[in-house]
Amino acid sequence: MTSTATGSDLVERDARELSGLVERREVSCVEVVTAHLEQIERLNPQVNAIIARRDPDVVLAEAAERDAQLARGERAGWLHGLPVAVKDLAEVAGLPWTAGSLVHRDRIGAVDELFVRRMKDAGAVVVGKTNTPELGFGSQTYNPVSGATRNPYDLSRTPGGSSGGAAAALALRMLPVADGSDYMGSLRNPAAFCNVWGMRPSTGRVPKPGFVAQLGEAGPMGRSVTDVAALLSVLAGPDPDHLLGRGEDPAVFAGPLDGDVAGARVAWVGDLAGRLAFEPGVLDLGRAAAEVLASLGCVVEEALPDQDFDELWSTALVWRWWNALELEPLHADPATRALLKPEIVYEIEGGLRLSALDVTRALEGRRRWLDALAGFFTRYDFVLAPSAQVFPFDVGTPWPAEVGGRPMDTYHRWMETVAPWSLAGTPVLGMPAGFDPRGLPTGVQLIGRPGADLDVLRLGRAYEKATRWVSRVRPALLDANRPC
Repeated sequence: MTSTATGSDLVERDARELSGLVERREVSCVEVVTAHLEQIERLNPQVNAIIARRDPDVVLAEAAERDAQLARGERAGWLHGLPVAVKDLAEVAGLPWTAGSLVHRDRIGAVDELFVRRMKDAGAVVVGKTNTPELGFGSQTYNPVSGATRNPYDLSRTPGGSSGGAAAALALRMLPVADGSDYMGSLRNPAAFCNVWGMRPSTGRVPKPGFVAQLGEAGPMGRSVTDVAALLSVLAGPDPDHLLGRGEDPAVFAGPLDGDVAGARVAWVGDLAGRLAFEPGVLDLGRAAAEVLASLGCVVEEALPDQDFDELWSTALVWRWWNALELEPLHADPATRALLKPEIVYEIEGGLRLSALDVTRALEGRRRWLDALAGFFTRYDFVLAPSAQVFPFDVGTPWPAEVGGRPMDTYHRWMETVAPWSLAGTPVLGMPAGFDPRGLPTGVQLIGRPGADLDVLRLGRAYEKATRWVSRVRPALLDANRPC
């Protein structure tokens, strides 16, 4: 096998393109992994996106074994020989699993979570973890264990969260694809803040444990829609040990996405008729994204579902408090409670105040919202909404206390734009939407009917071809002191 590709060239390739080069043995797995390890060594100290890095010699030995497998005619899957780093909220056997919390600073994973095992089974080589906020709470990636992650487009600002480490690593070509997770925007906000793509799949598309359809979902991130879809084909699919899973064959996401989107009906919801506060410029870029869809032949209208959004926000808070009660043992012990940041204590104590009647009403509120959306989706095929209400803010600011002149009454009120779609369990693709005059990125959410993940990806692909934001506007850090 003779390769003419340089390391700097390899890290610029999309994941599917890299996969093809490896499959045809035009480049080796060792070359691909080495190129990304060198990129991590060069750029990660400036952004702190990848943590808990594995010994490079061990990683390269695994890459060499992937090459030996190919020589024997054995290819595990499309991720064969590609490096990945797993978000530190997920357990990976043998790797630190701190979740950014001092409570877990010494914890080491014992087993691989299902989606991690699936990536490994598809041939991926794990190089480490990606940074996340403490226990995943808050859309700003900082924690007392690993520190803050910085935005590749402006090192003084945040990449968002909680998949901020993954998004920053992708933007700087330190990883070809990445996993993330999303309870209330944790795939969509960092994708917007870092000019990459992130998908929150339909509820159950990527199986999760438990018996309650809580709002958290694991999903794929990438620098192209094709890569996002391909990674979803690995993460998704039923599993007999996870009851909250969808039964459809995920292989469909690895197929072609190109096609005619003319005639698709899209509702732009904007600021929910003035309900949501926005930093100046964010809505303008969202409307520009809507105009791109219109230029593709979509029928785009400004419209809202028939819904009381005050009630919906209250419903979202109850669901979040209820979810936080899994951390109640940490709150009950004064020693561990003292190690938790105030926002986590706020969530747990909100849960402790709940009654069974509160939870029942929140269940009913979610059902009413799903009923309202069902009617809305008879008129529209897709919904378009902003991914965030602000541009990336100072890395030292835990959360925006004020947006557009309005005070924020909770630490996540500035992300209310994502909450309705988390409650709905619909597929949502976080798409780049451009930059403000300061060079700060933002994004939009493309939302489809429940289960219509493939339709969302196909329209996202058409939008991507028309905009090309990822390749058009690169972080300046990528080309500064770039090796020749």
